[in-house]
Order: sequence, then C-alpha cells, then structure tokens
Amino acid sequence: EFAPSHTADKDGRMAASAAVDELSRNFTYWSPGAGNGSLSGAWYLGNQIHLSGVLLAILGNLVMSISLNIQKYSHVQLAHQEHPGPYFKSVLWWAGTALMAMGETGNFAAYGFAPITLIAPLGCMSVTGSAIISVMFLKENLRASDLLGMTLAFAGTYLLVNFAPNRSQSISARTVHYYFVGWQFLIYVILEILIFCILLYFHKRKGVKHMVILLTLVALLASLTVISVKAVSGMITFSVMDQMQLTYPIFYIMCIIMIASCVFQVKFLNQATKLYNTTMVVPVNHVFFTTSAIIAGEIWGSEHLPQSYIDFGNIPGKQMLDKIQPDSNGLSYGTLPDGSVSTKSQSGEKKED
Repeated sequence: EFAPSHTADKDGRMAASAAVDELSRNFTYWSPGAGNGSLSGAWYLGNQIHLSGVLLAILGNLVMSISLNIQKYSHVQLAHQEHPGPYFKSVLWWAGTALMAMGETGNFAAYGFAPITLIAPLGCMSVTGSAIISVMFLKENLRASDLLGMTLAFAGTYLLVNFAPNRSQSISARTVHYYFVGWQFLIYVILEILIFCILLYFHKRKGVKHMVILLTLVALLASLTVISVKAVSGMITFSVMDQMQLTYPIFYIMCIIMIASCVFQVKFLNQATKLYNTTMVVPVNHVFFTTSAIIAGEIWGSEHLPQSYIDFGNIPGKQMLDKIQPDSNGLSYGTLPDGSVSTKSQSGEKKED
C-alpha cells in the first residue's frame, strides 16, 4: 500500500534533479556548447560580438552624460558673469566637448559590432547618468515625473533590445552604395530635408526657441549621423576582417555626412542645454534620437541586395542557355533549359526529376 507514495516521491526527486541540471546547464557561461538557455555558454559565444558593442555604447553614453553636464555648468557660469562672453571661448565648455567626442567615439565603435536597433536604445544610460549628475552637482530638481520617465525609458529599452529584429550583416562599400541610392532611403532623406528646412526657418527667421523645435532638429541630424556612422564603422570592420573598402568614394562621402551632421547636432543641442534644464533636455532628446535612429536604420536596411546568379559551368548532356538562378524556396538549384530541375538529395547525390 505504500508503493504508490514511494513511486511518487521518487518521480518528484527525479523531476527536481532534472530541473536543477537543466538550470545549471543554462547558466553555464564559459563552457562552449553547454546548455541552450539565454545565459548559456553557447548563447554567450554566439552574441559575444554584440555584447562588445553593447558595452561600448553604455560606456560612451555615460561619458556623454558627463560631458553634457559640464557644458551646462559652463553656460551657468557664463550667465552669472557681468559681461558674459561666447561659450566657445570657455575652457570648461571645450572640456565637455572633448568628453562628448570620446563618448561619440565609443558609440561609433559600437555600431561596428551590433545593429542600430540594439545600440540606439541604450541612450537611456545617458538619461539616467545626466539626471543623477545634474541633481548632485548642478542642484537641479528631480521630480516624480522624471523618475517615471527614466523607468519608462529603461522598460522601452528592454523591449526594443529583446524584440527588435536581430540582423547581422557585413557592410561593404557595395552594400552602402546600394542602400544609399535605394528609393526608400531617397524618399526618406527628401522628407527629412523638407522638415528640417521648415523647422530651421521658424527657428532662425521667427525666433522660435522651443525645446521641441531644437531637439527635433537634433534628431533629424542624428538619423543621418547614425546611418553614416554605421556605414563608416562597418566598412572599416570589413576592411580589417576581409577586404579593403576604404578606397571607394562612398566611404569618404559617408565620412563627410557623419562629421557635418555631428557638428550641427552639437550646435543645436548646446542651444537647448543653454535654455533649458538638463533633466528636461536629455530625456526628450533620448526619445527623439532613438525614434529617429530606429526609423532611419529600418529604412536604410529595408532593401535586399539582388541575389547573384550561380554559374555551375557545363552540365553533361544539357545545353546551357543562361546561368542558373538559385531557388530560395526549396532545395532546387534552379530550372534547366528543358524545364527539368536539378536538385541534391539529403545523401548528397545529384538527381534529376
């Protein structure tokens, strides 16, 4: 009469032991091929390059948060002077600019290791860092809405990083040129230029200094910066790992776009930090920047490169009229001139239907 109870206890111990073994396998970081969970060694090895990009982006954004607050502090100091001079003559402002360049360099390197949809949302680290530094050193107020905004920023970053399409692609000069002249990207750039000109007209001619106007100008420029940075860093990575790409004109075109968009971004962002508190500017800029970067990145990579034909050479007994086009929907290599299909069986033997 005790047999059923004994069997149930044994089954329970076996199930618990199996669960512990599975858990230990999934949390084994350093054993190649151990486990298949999200924290397993296989997962780590498969995403090691992306993790390098994530770490670079986090460090870069933290450095940028420090730089923005240093520049804000220089604006505050100049405002309290009896005869304030231009901010670009301030040594402190240039120190902040140097730190910003370092942070942007980290982000630049990060785009060479990971997709735009993974790196762009990590700007929330800049939001949090700026909020903490501005409260501690600039004595700005941290409201409950600011804390709620930071929480939502982290939640949104988690969702974007986990559910965004994970596409890794080697970026060559040919790839950049193909995307650059694609009709989707050209339409996007034309619309962006029109919006930018309209906002710039209200800002310069009408004297509109609203924070949304300034940060929208920054975001529009940032979309071009992200695309050009991704292209330049990708071509440099491709040159190091595979074949030299730095001799193509498209590389230098993207470099010019990157530098010009960065310079004007800094200009408008400085105007915003001069007029408004850092705790207001940084979160809004993060939202605008992330949205603009992801949209631009998705449009930039929305086109598929044309698939090349495969030339198998002369096939005995068949008259070759043209090259054979691969069939992406099945195991077929393509259709031969008489309509027959040449395939490979699972055993590796070639057969004709």
